[in-house]
Amino acid sequence: MGKIILENIKLFGFHGCMPEEAYVGSYYTINLEIELDFYKASINDDLSKTINYVDLYRIIKEEMAINSKLLEHLAQRIIQRIKKYRTDLIKHTKIKICKENPPLQSSVDRVCIFLEDKNIIN
Repeated sequence: MGKIILENIKLFGFHGCMPEEAYVGSYYTINLEIELDFYKASINDDLSKTINYVDLYRIIKEEMAINSKLLEHLAQRIIQRIKKYRTDLIKHTKIKICKENPPLQSSVDRVCIFLEDKNIIN
Protein backbone atom coordinates (compact mmCIF):
# COMPACT_ATOMS: atom_id res chain seq x y z
CA MET A 1 0.00 0.00 0.00
CA GLY A 2 1.24 3.50 -0.77
CA LYS A 3 0.11 7.11 -0.98
CA ILE A 4 0.20 9.90 -3.50
CA ILE A 5 0.10 13.29 -1.82
CA LEU A 6 -0.35 16.66 -3.47
CA GLU A 7 0.50 19.36 -0.93
CA ASN A 8 -0.35 23.03 -0.85
CA ILE A 9 -1.95 23.43 -4.26
CA LYS A 10 -2.74 27.14 -4.50
CA LEU A 11 -5.65 28.15 -6.72
CA PHE A 12 -8.05 31.06 -7.03
CA GLY A 13 -11.80 30.46 -6.98
CA PHE A 14 -15.24 31.88 -6.33
CA HIS A 15 -16.74 29.75 -3.57
CA GLY A 16 -18.93 30.85 -0.69
CA CYS A 17 -22.42 31.74 0.48
CA MET A 18 -21.94 35.51 0.67
CA PRO A 19 -22.80 37.45 -2.51
CA GLU A 20 -19.44 39.24 -2.62
CA GLU A 21 -17.60 35.90 -2.71
CA ALA A 22 -19.15 35.20 -6.12
CA TYR A 23 -17.40 38.17 -7.73
CA VAL A 24 -14.42 38.99 -5.49
CA GLY A 25 -13.12 35.44 -5.13
CA SER A 26 -10.42 34.14 -2.84
CA TYR A 27 -7.28 32.08 -2.77
CA TYR A 28 -7.52 28.45 -1.69
CA THR A 29 -4.99 25.88 -0.57
CA ILE A 30 -5.78 22.25 -1.31
CA ASN A 31 -4.09 19.13 0.05
CA LEU A 32 -4.96 15.75 -1.40
CA GLU A 33 -3.94 12.29 -0.23
CA ILE A 34 -4.77 9.12 -2.17
CA GLU A 35 -4.04 5.70 -0.69
CA LEU A 36 -3.59 2.92 -3.21
CA ASP A 37 -1.63 -0.20 -4.02
CA PHE A 38 1.06 0.84 -6.45
CA TYR A 39 3.30 -2.18 -5.94
CA LYS A 40 3.04 -3.23 -9.61
CA ALA A 41 3.89 0.29 -10.76
CA SER A 42 6.91 0.41 -8.44
CA ILE A 43 8.23 -2.95 -9.68
CA ASN A 44 7.52 -2.45 -13.40
CA ASP A 45 8.08 1.34 -13.69
CA ASP A 46 4.62 1.48 -15.33
CA LEU A 47 2.50 4.62 -15.02
CA SER A 48 -0.65 2.72 -16.05
CA LYS A 49 -0.45 0.73 -12.78
CA THR A 50 -0.73 3.84 -10.61
CA ILE A 51 -2.44 7.23 -10.60
CA ASN A 52 -0.84 10.07 -12.49
CA TYR A 53 -0.56 13.07 -10.15
CA VAL A 54 -0.81 15.37 -13.19
CA ASP A 55 -4.34 14.03 -13.73
CA LEU A 56 -5.18 14.54 -10.04
CA TYR A 57 -4.07 18.17 -10.29
CA ARG A 58 -6.13 18.67 -13.46
CA ILE A 59 -9.27 17.30 -11.75
CA ILE A 60 -8.78 19.63 -8.79
CA LYS A 61 -8.18 22.64 -11.04
CA GLU A 62 -11.27 21.89 -13.16
CA GLU A 63 -13.52 21.46 -10.12
CA MET A 64 -12.14 24.63 -8.52
CA ALA A 65 -13.34 26.52 -11.62
CA ILE A 66 -16.97 25.53 -10.86
CA ASN A 67 -18.46 27.79 -8.18
CA SER A 68 -19.87 26.20 -5.03
CA LYS A 69 -21.52 27.73 -2.01
CA LEU A 70 -19.94 25.17 0.30
CA LEU A 71 -16.36 23.92 0.44
CA GLU A 72 -17.84 20.61 1.58
CA HIS A 73 -19.64 20.32 -1.76
CA LEU A 74 -16.50 21.21 -3.68
CA ALA A 75 -14.50 18.58 -1.77
CA GLN A 76 -17.15 15.92 -2.44
CA ARG A 77 -17.15 16.71 -6.17
CA ILE A 78 -13.37 16.39 -6.32
CA ILE A 79 -13.40 13.06 -4.50
CA GLN A 80 -16.17 11.66 -6.72
CA ARG A 81 -14.29 12.65 -9.90
CA ILE A 82 -11.10 11.07 -8.62
CA LYS A 83 -12.94 7.87 -7.68
CA LYS A 84 -14.45 7.65 -11.18
CA TYR A 85 -11.03 8.22 -12.71
CA ARG A 86 -9.37 5.16 -11.11
CA THR A 87 -11.84 3.40 -8.82
CA ASP A 88 -9.93 0.14 -9.40
CA LEU A 89 -6.85 1.43 -7.55
CA ILE A 90 -8.04 3.88 -4.90
CA LYS A 91 -8.53 2.60 -1.35
CA HIS A 92 -8.83 5.86 0.59
CA THR A 93 -9.00 9.54 -0.29
CA LYS A 94 -8.48 12.56 1.95
CA ILE A 95 -8.85 16.18 0.94
CA LYS A 96 -8.37 19.40 2.86
CA ILE A 97 -9.51 22.68 1.33
CA CYS A 98 -8.68 26.00 3.00
CA LYS A 99 -10.07 29.40 2.10
CA GLU A 100 -7.34 31.95 2.72
CA ASN A 101 -8.35 35.22 4.43
CA PRO A 102 -12.09 34.42 4.70
CA PRO A 103 -14.47 37.40 4.87
CA LEU A 104 -15.04 37.39 8.62
CA GLN A 105 -15.24 40.34 10.97
CA SER A 106 -12.05 39.36 12.74
CA SER A 107 -8.58 38.32 11.68
CA VAL A 108 -8.67 34.67 10.59
CA ASP A 109 -5.89 33.31 8.38
CA ARG A 110 -7.95 30.53 6.85
CA VAL A 111 -11.02 28.37 7.20
CA CYS A 112 -10.58 24.71 6.26
CA ILE A 113 -12.70 21.65 5.69
CA PHE A 114 -11.46 18.09 5.69
CA LEU A 115 -13.23 15.20 3.97
CA GLU A 116 -12.22 11.59 3.63
CA ASP A 117 -13.70 8.72 1.69
CA LYS A 118 -12.95 5.01 1.87
CA ASN A 119 -13.53 3.24 -1.41
CA ILE A 120 -15.18 -0.05 -0.45
CA ILE A 121 -14.72 -2.43 -3.36
CA ASN A 122 -16.72 -5.66 -3.14
